[in-house]
Amino acid sequence: MYVHFIEEDNTTRYPALEQLTNHPFHLWEDHSKGSSMLSLASGFLNDEQFYMILLVIVSISQLINICAIIANSLSIAVFVQLGFSEPSNISLTALAICDFTLAVLLTWNNLCFWLTYHNVRLPFHVLNVNFLTGGAQWTFLSSTVAWITAFISFERCLCILLPLKVRRLITPRGTFVVMLIIILLTFCPSFFLYIRYKFVWEFNPYLNLTILNTSLVNSEFAVLFEKISIVICGVIQPLLAFSIVVICTVLLVVQLRKISSWRLSVTSAKSQRVRPEENPATSSPSAKLRISQKEERLVRMVVAIATIFIMSYIPTCIGILCNVVFDEFHPFGVYKRLSIVSAYITSLGQPISGSVNIIIYYKMASKFRSVFRRLVCLDRQEQERHELE
Repeated sequence: MYVHFIEEDNTTRYPALEQLTNHPFHLWEDHSKGSSMLSLASGFLNDEQFYMILLVIVSISQLINICAIIANSLSIAVFVQLGFSEPSNISLTALAICDFTLAVLLTWNNLCFWLTYHNVRLPFHVLNVNFLTGGAQWTFLSSTVAWITAFISFERCLCILLPLKVRRLITPRGTFVVMLIIILLTFCPSFFLYIRYKFVWEFNPYLNLTILNTSLVNSEFAVLFEKISIVICGVIQPLLAFSIVVICTVLLVVQLRKISSWRLSVTSAKSQRVRPEENPATSSPSAKLRISQKEERLVRMVVAIATIFIMSYIPTCIGILCNVVFDEFHPFGVYKRLSIVSAYITSLGQPISGSVNIIIYYKMASKFRSVFRRLVCLDRQEQERHELE
């Protein structure tokens, strides 16, 4: 969701040009696109509407981020106490850590917005430095969250489709290695942006001091590497991970319905005292559905997590597709204001998902609920209340 300068026709443009404009969020008007297109674009949102919408979104985002930071901190503490003997605990801990980091990065992004909006004079270019210290990392880390969720959903699919072999296929050590690989392939490439961008000290005549800023590296290799990384990490990876989550979630829901029907048929067969050969529990298709109730609860929890993720990630996918399909839907295109507002709106989805996950854990995982209550001293408070009564 970051907004940063780009290079067009060998000209570097900045979204925040406080040394050249009256307002730090003044938007460039590219008259080469034609006055009619500019009139159409400016008709959607005027200056007052644009700034007011961003202020409202950032304020809401900050409240959500605080909730996400607290919720994921508690989730991480609970999973640490539960231990990592179960592969699911490892993947869910990795998800909580990424959600926590996303909320911290988005908090930093919002702080930079406020500093720029109120035109606070600092010894660095706030938005451009924020791009290399938070904005880009947030974008790449959101893809990491998508892939971790995809792995969790895929793991649960294996538990249902291959219940007798999954213990050998999915081990704690293997899950830990998979988490590292996902982070290396999705988040770590964000640091390769330093090949294309670098920090520089430059004199700002408006502030009359030397400030820290960012600059483009115009080598052919750096430009090519940036384009490839944006296409792979910014478009292909998140859309592919989202597709995997959707497919696995649909499969899990279908299998859960089959399991519920199978349990109902077994109960009905026992009540009618049918012959063993007629009992559905002994048939080979039904044998594949005989998973423990513990596993079934875990599958239902994963379905809930994946469903929340899908709902929160749909706006991000729509934004990615709009950037791909519409050439002018970016911070320096004709529809620049709509692009920036949509980017801030889509950034709300994942902290909301990260905040809600702890409620799902608490409601659907008995061990998590027990440790959580002990961690926040709820059991002690209830015990003292009963003693007073």
